[in-house]
Amino acid sequence: MKYQPESQTAKKMPGPNPDELAKQSLGKIKQKFLVMSGKGGVGKTSVSVNLAVALAGKGYQVGLMDVDIHGPDIPRMLGLTGLLAAGTDKKLMPISYSDNLKVVSMESLMQDRDKAVIWRGPMKHTAIRQFIGEVNWGDLDYLIIDSPPGTGDEPLTIAQLIPDARAVLVTTPQEVALADIRKSISFCKNVNMNMFGIIENMSGFTCPHCNKVVDLFGTGGGEKTALAYGINFLGKIPFDPEMVRCGDKGIAFQHKFKDSLITDAFKKITEKMKTNI
Repeated sequence: MKYQPESQTAKKMPGPNPDELAKQSLGKIKQKFLVMSGKGGVGKTSVSVNLAVALAGKGYQVGLMDVDIHGPDIPRMLGLTGLLAAGTDKKLMPISYSDNLKVVSMESLMQDRDKAVIWRGPMKHTAIRQFIGEVNWGDLDYLIIDSPPGTGDEPLTIAQLIPDARAVLVTTPQEVALADIRKSISFCKNVNMNMFGIIENMSGFTCPHCNKVVDLFGTGGGEKTALAYGINFLGKIPFDPEMVRCGDKGIAFQHKFKDSLITDAFKKITEKMKTNI
């Protein structure tokens, strides 16, 4: 099934209401989390991927939806190739990373992975609605949604289409990142999106030679911001160059480094996400 934006399908015969399809699909998903950040470069997509991998590793059924329409990176970070195909019910089948983890991304709809997606807001809204309602997610315990940085079309569309989604805000400790995460907090308040908590990423680097912890970007800023705004602080994720190398090679960090501080940090965060499961 080849994806077509709404402008190319407007003349087709009326079918099922897209909003009703999305509602039916969401009814089979217990918990929805939107991972967002105020600025780029804070490791938001790495956090999304690792939260999904950690939850799937606990035996939960997990969906990972990449709504970064212009810069979809999740398939590459997980080593996934191939295009989404239609199932027997004519819905798109997500790509399976494992028995417990299903993935949908704009990149999995494109023949040329390096081709730019040049779309305005309404087309992005339509694509995200199709990601929800026209994909056979099945019954899920968790849906992790990775959005692009900032407070634009994609997170706003999620707020409109998935009103019970909860935001996981990702920041790094330095002040410039914290200033931008405060904008994300303002966004959530304005669109009435519940904020599940803040994650401080790249928080401390342990030297492999002397085991000394070096605060490359400072430390504690995310926790202080959470305290100041009355938001849950979910935890600190240490910085490790192996995280970058694993992403580039399409290898899940937690599978390669099962006993690392990062793997432990994500396991602790996912324990806090178990409400209502």
